[in-house]
Amino acid sequence: MAKTYKLYDAKTHLSSLVERAARGEEFIIAKGDEPKARLIPLANRGSRRGPGGWQGKVRISDDFDAPLPAELLGSFNAGE
Repeated sequence: MAKTYKLYDAKTHLSSLVERAARGEEFIIAKGDEPKARLIPLANRGSRRGPGGWQGKVRISDDFDAPLPAELLGSFNAGE
């Protein structure tokens, strides 16, 4: 269960709460007795992707950019 902090206390200790949230804790921030916000850690973005990650896994046909057949091309231009 997330610990609840009153707004004044959350503002006073915001830097500490953000660091704790970054380590995985969650907090509810309340104004009076009414919960107003939740402080949660951001999802880990993982490692950056590099070029060539799909090499050998994807095949592009030699004719992928060939003109479309007339009957299919006509479907795209039907509203004109």
